[in-house]
Amino acid sequence: MYKVLVSKLLVFTLCMFAFGYALVPLYDLFCEVTGIGGKTGQIEQSVAEREQIVTDRLVTVEFTSVSTSGIPWEFKPEVNKLDVHPGEINEIIYSATNMSSRAVTGQAIPSVTPGLASKYFNKTECFCFTQQTLQGKEQKDMPVRFIIDPDLPDDVHTVTLSYSFFNAEKYAEN
Repeated sequence: MYKVLVSKLLVFTLCMFAFGYALVPLYDLFCEVTGIGGKTGQIEQSVAEREQIVTDRLVTVEFTSVSTSGIPWEFKPEVNKLDVHPGEINEIIYSATNMSSRAVTGQAIPSVTPGLASKYFNKTECFCFTQQTLQGKEQKDMPVRFIIDPDLPDDVHTVTLSYSFFNAEKYAEN
């Protein structure tokens, strides 16, 4: 009787471990299929250049930024919003300044709201693809080149692109 109970508990524990291990790829797949989660897409510049521009529609893209408490950076977009035509390639510059006297490496995490719009927001260039290192007191302009897919549902008029910068070195220590 105890052997059966121990066996069931062991199998249950192994299943819980396997589920926890598979959770990240399952979540990524779920977000990709449903558009939930705010993850943006990435496409090649040559693909973006072939998109048909919808000149009779404008979508407002708002830009926000946050530097987490673990990174001594001032981080902000050059403009707070931009009206764009779906299918048109656009560029926005974010500015980051390391306020400390030592080098700091950061990583940006993008998010798009509403979540449905994330399936239609694609970037051809972004500082979020790689970690960024700023020397002490260094300022750097970082471009984001993006395109709104012409298939964006008609009831979506405003899309918000938000970046959170965190200290990649501090995160790697944990």
